[in-house]
Amino acid sequence: MKRKLFLALLMFSVMTALCACNGGTDKGDTPGDISSGTPAAGGEIVVGITQDLDSLDPHIAVAAGTDEVLFNIFEGLVKPDKDGNFVEAVAEKYVISEDAMTYTFTLRENVKFHNGDTVTVDDVVYSLKRCAGLLDVQDPNVLVDSALSRSIKEVVATDDRTVVLYLNAANTELLPYLSCAIIPCDYDNQAKSPVGTGPFKFVSYSPLESFVVEKNADYYGTPAYLDKVTFKIYASSDAAFLELMAGKIHIFPYLTDEQATQLSQKYTIEVGTMNLVQALFLNNGAAPFNNVKVRQAFCHAVNRQEILDMLSGGRGTLINSGMTPGLASYYNNSIAGYEYNAEKAKQLLAEAGYANGLEITITVPSNYQYHMDTAQVIVEQLKKVGVTAKIEPVEWATWLSDVYKGREYQATVVGLDFNLAPSDVVKRYQSTASNNFMNYVNESYDTTFAKALAAINEQEKQDAYKELQKLLYEDAASVYIQDPALLTAVSKELGGYTFYPVYVQDMSLVYYVK
Repeated sequence: MKRKLFLALLMFSVMTALCACNGGTDKGDTPGDISSGTPAAGGEIVVGITQDLDSLDPHIAVAAGTDEVLFNIFEGLVKPDKDGNFVEAVAEKYVISEDAMTYTFTLRENVKFHNGDTVTVDDVVYSLKRCAGLLDVQDPNVLVDSALSRSIKEVVATDDRTVVLYLNAANTELLPYLSCAIIPCDYDNQAKSPVGTGPFKFVSYSPLESFVVEKNADYYGTPAYLDKVTFKIYASSDAAFLELMAGKIHIFPYLTDEQATQLSQKYTIEVGTMNLVQALFLNNGAAPFNNVKVRQAFCHAVNRQEILDMLSGGRGTLINSGMTPGLASYYNNSIAGYEYNAEKAKQLLAEAGYANGLEITITVPSNYQYHMDTAQVIVEQLKKVGVTAKIEPVEWATWLSDVYKGREYQATVVGLDFNLAPSDVVKRYQSTASNNFMNYVNESYDTTFAKALAAINEQEKQDAYKELQKLLYEDAASVYIQDPALLTAVSKELGGYTFYPVYVQDMSLVYYVK
């Protein structure tokens, strides 16, 4: 029986989110994709982005800013749509067994890679094994997805159009992870000239300058309207803003509220959410944040609403733990959150042995202006409780190596993206997770996470995920702030720009208006 319950719940979750991911215009915030006028085929546009790509190989890329661009080139067996459903992509259909131990996929016929080759079951088996770390010879650079490696026992092609996944244990949440890119099994140049099945195909990449794609004329699905899209890479949103003012960019997300106000006469300002858990993340394994009272003090010292008011005109969705309200069925809205209370923060710091204050460093990737601005506000707020905080701006590659992988930091401000599986949001807090850069360790958390993942009964699953959020809140694992508003400038010549409940820039729907 095809299991629709999980997908229906996810769709309901997205539709009932406090700040709808489908977005709207700045004039009334009308929900839905932004479409106006009659679409015209053809044309070229420039999209501004503020992060260089960390890899063109989709199985090696780590950064959300890379994924949002590569979404146009690569597809999985399934892919998300704007409503939060996972729809068939390279697969024509799928069936999940009643015990959630077997996933069976039937491939579409005659799906072509960008190099002209037809997608085969061998390509699918190779791609899934590569993402799950199950190849006999595994590339050490591949970012093995723990959800796949933990869940998949075997990937087998049973005929020339059927691929079956046999699992180690029941798992109703695996489908979102099967949006991982299907790539050719006999092609070894993904890092320089990527080949996928998506509506656009690769043209060129110049580090720190641009990433260019063109329409895939052989795409099996609804073809893109545009002929060519150039993702122009800027060192900061300020640099991009200057070219926006000059009319040299057609689309640019990540605007500040002040920038959006200045651009409103030249561009349509679309409002969605970033689909991120933004927080002041704390290194629980190093002083002073290995003391729960210090972490709790910081939670009371940060005025989250003030951050929203100052940076985005009050837009954004406050969060109280490590999940966003976009996953409404799993979000624990009974958690009150840490209220802003400077005196309480001082008391907790004194109890922790820091009555005379302390000094910390907040390491922030400098290419994300919103996170830099958030950190600046936090620095001023912390002064009120006797904490002297210094911001250390670093390049994205440095942040990945030192903070994310090396865990050599005290605090950092970033946003964590996720796919539409609730486990994807919170799995990084497992004590053994390779991406647990917060160094959070809680045996009860590990046990509850395993229970949540194994649950087939939906109510049991929801209850377990809500308990995980409660544990993160009680331990003050980090200072959770918001799912930030995403303010996007879109040329008034264009229509079709669409927000998704995951972090992507889908250019296949964008068109010039006749």
